[in-house]
Amino acid sequence: MRYKGPLPHWLIRPINGFTTALRTSPRWGRLARRRLTVVTYTGRRSGRTFSTPVSYRRSGETVTINVAMPERKRWWRNFTGEGRPISLELDEQVRTGHAVARPYAKGRVSLTVRLDDRREDGESPAAGTAA
Repeated sequence: MRYKGPLPHWLIRPINGFTTALRTSPRWGRLARRRLTVVTYTGRRSGRTFSTPVSYRRSGETVTINVAMPERKRWWRNFTGEGRPISLELDEQVRTGHAVARPYAKGRVSLTVRLDDRREDGESPAAGTAA
């Protein structure tokens, strides 16, 4: 299906590129990373890997992404039902998690991401033993 969003298709890539560059900017990056991240996921039908910048809210190990104009976008549909794996750039690191899309009030959609456990050595907290 062709893109049917509110902006011309030729404008979307430059806007996403600008948003991604803003996150890495020495001057504005720190501020931008507080509310903007890049999510990477695998398409459930195509098997291709996609990355897109999104705004988010974080509370502990839970990240919430409110999808703006969900009726015009398709990427979030990869996370309906049981959800799927996703990775996000948070705290200057790539974090993995499990995302589930849920509709709420008047056609709006929210993605809830439960971040995977991690430790500095890369092992799960359950893998270690008390010394």
